Amino acid sequence: MNKLYTALLIFFSFFVLVTFIPQNVSSASKQPVNTGKGPKAPGNTETALFSGGCFWCMEHPYEDLPGVSKVISGYTGGKKKNPTYKEVASGATLHVEAVEIHFDPEKITYNDLLQIFWRNIDPTDTGGQFVDRGKQYTTGIYYTSKQQKRAAEHSKKSLENEKRFSKKIVTKIVPAGQFYPAEEYHQDFFKKNYIRYKIYRAGSGRDEFINRVWGEDKEYKISKTGFAGDEPPQFTLIGNKTISKADLTKMQYNVTQKNGTEPPYRNEYWDNKQPGIYVDIVSGEPLFSSKDKFKSGTGWPSFTRPLVQENIAQKKDLTHGMVRIELRSKSADSHLGHLFHDGPKPTGLRYCINSAALRFVPVGKLRETGYGDFLPLFSKGL
Repeated sequence: MNKLYTALLIFFSFFVLVTFIPQNVSSASKQPVNTGKGPKAPGNTETALFSGGCFWCMEHPYEDLPGVSKVISGYTGGKKKNPTYKEVASGATLHVEAVEIHFDPEKITYNDLLQIFWRNIDPTDTGGQFVDRGKQYTTGIYYTSKQQKRAAEHSKKSLENEKRFSKKIVTKIVPAGQFYPAEEYHQDFFKKNYIRYKIYRAGSGRDEFINRVWGEDKEYKISKTGFAGDEPPQFTLIGNKTISKADLTKMQYNVTQKNGTEPPYRNEYWDNKQPGIYVDIVSGEPLFSSKDKFKSGTGWPSFTRPLVQENIAQKKDLTHGMVRIELRSKSADSHLGHLFHDGPKPTGLRYCINSAALRFVPVGKLRETGYGDFLPLFSKGL
């Protein structure tokens, strides 16, 4: 990523952050307070407490996992009672943004939670996380028992031995203190304001870092699966944008559901030059932007990067006597195309995508179709 593009993403992420944070920051004292010291909920539920920068980005990875009953965004580590978001964000209270995870250890282990934690942070950063700077955004594991402490220390040591990171891992492991739930508008933020959340997350640099450092290992599979009666986690990315597979054309069905490939130069978007975004034909999840589209000479739409990195899943493809990287949409699991390493700067990548897997939304229709939060990407100067 060149410096100009990086600067623009950071500027845009701050613009979005300032724009959509509600002005009403009522005190968290109106909500229940947890001690954080080995709290127990009814049944066989335990809690885990982690800090990893912006709590919006740390809440999302744990939601809807088998065995996780709830994830609460909040504050811990400071001395002031009942702090508000504004106070914590200023750094004056010495709290950090954190998430409290309620889980059933018979369905998902504490070590599973730790593995997911490491895959969502930069554990080498002492000054914050990505664009969020200051102690209030630093990383930490807050144990509630000796067993959790031992597991956390072992997990950290194992990560150090992998030598995945070139810098020293500085994430602290300390006893849990009081945990104060954040204001209601922060809870489940990624569900309430999905597009805004994704723009912020991508603009912050977190997704790009995770993809670069972890690669194919970024998606951790929990050690216990196949529990009786459990359904795979489901999450509708764009709500009412989802359509029935029966509404797909023959070509769209063959490409997205049967891993087919459409003819080059005889598809809808290979030569499309209009400004706008490309979304999954089935789920509507945002995938690519016209700002990253380039003329590849292949006869298929080609992009240097995804619009929302997390919406693109990669899978090894050994078909047709070749070794390739298949691209699929995260929510709908639609076959999109393949990833190649012969693209232009700044990424050197070519996301070669079937038009039949996409629906194009021009800039003029972003707002009316529910994608208005992407409009700033197409403003002058960006």
